[in-house]
Amino acid sequence: AIQWLALVMVIIGAFNAIARYADRYTGLSLSSNAYLELQWYLFSLVFLMGAAYGLNHDYHVRVDVLYARLDRRGQAWIDLIGSVLFLVPFAGVMLWVSWGPVVNSWAILETSPDPGGLPRYPIKSVILVSFFLLLLQAISQIVKNAAILTEPGASGTDDSSGATGTPGADGTGGAPSPGSPGVTN
Repeated sequence: AIQWLALVMVIIGAFNAIARYADRYTGLSLSSNAYLELQWYLFSLVFLMGAAYGLNHDYHVRVDVLYARLDRRGQAWIDLIGSVLFLVPFAGVMLWVSWGPVVNSWAILETSPDPGGLPRYPIKSVILVSFFLLLLQAISQIVKNAAILTEPGASGTDDSSGATGTPGADGTGGAPSPGSPGVTN
């Protein structure tokens, strides 16, 4: 859905730019502050709502100088420490700091000061929603990384044997079939 918002944002931006130049030659008023603000609002949605999505799918940029060389447990430690020390406090502070302005915006039904502008209170609510979702995703990442670190007998290395670790992943129900190599009948 986010990629469609980006496409709509580009179309609105292109239309507004073309309309601004057409206004000069036709005398019509096709351009509007509402289009420009809608483009900003869509960008805000893409950016803010994409943060939790990117965290969930591991799309965020990271410096892989050290991280890529670590085993699974080492990476889990880095992710866990980063989430606990940086991400959760950041999301919490952003929620706390933005709560007052968002509530105030709703109380006065804030609108744009520009002529033809859009209401601001709905888009300001997205700030709270996005950081709440980011906080939930950070907690999910913490739980996931803690589970990796507490796996019984985890060696911390990736299994390069091709086994999936799931019993029956080869369709045998988890037990070797008679006649398989290494199985005596």
